[in-house]
Amino acid sequence: MTAHRESGQVVLITGGTSGIGLSLAEAFLDQGAAVAVCGRSLPALESFSRAHPDELAVQADVTVAEARAALLDAVAARFGRLDVLINNAGTFVERDFVSGVDATHDLEDEVALNLTAPIQLTGEALRRWPALAAIVFVTSGFALVSPSRAPTYGAVKAGLHGFAEGLRRQLEPTKTHVLELLPPATDTPMNANLEGKKMSPAVVAAVTLKALERRRPMALPGSTKLLPTMLRLTPNTVARAVAKM
Repeated sequence: MTAHRESGQVVLITGGTSGIGLSLAEAFLDQGAAVAVCGRSLPALESFSRAHPDELAVQADVTVAEARAALLDAVAARFGRLDVLINNAGTFVERDFVSGVDATHDLEDEVALNLTAPIQLTGEALRRWPALAAIVFVTSGFALVSPSRAPTYGAVKAGLHGFAEGLRRQLEPTKTHVLELLPPATDTPMNANLEGKKMSPAVVAAVTLKALERRRPMALPGSTKLLPTMLRLTPNTVARAVAKM
């Protein structure tokens, strides 16, 4: 077992080899944390390991129970503990229910990765380390307003939003901080074909770390900052605008 850095926390980030996950990993490293990432792509994991040889990169499909167990085993063996769990891995799938084709193809895979897996991993991590400092769920502004082009994405992110909200209340007597990150359109591989303005993942990561430091319930970068308030004030107007994005 490699001793963790006494000056920092041990952080596990799912989907931590690209996009927001990678920017979060680099932001935590800058703060002196020890970082473990997981992902499905072996080349991306190898690239992370080359750039950060002292950290841990594990090939794992978090929708598979055995892979989640092996991932947590690897974190325990390498660092001896876990302080912060970041449930970042996810996928965006557009589905057209009026096109006449099967809009539910591979729906189980989308639900598993975006909703079921982070809930399961959180439960498994808490059983091993009941005194986690923080748990982060990466949802989306679409958790509050479901997009017309991807209604099932809105549904699963809304489900994760609800889980984070309830878990926060359940863990309130403990010191575990539950943070929900709702990023706007971000310049990541998942959004490579998306037109329009996109936020830098480094900026999203910076906002997230500040929200963790201040123990806020939500991290709301960029255009999502005013979304909860605007939904209360002009819900129909905002919902129509966001849903078309």
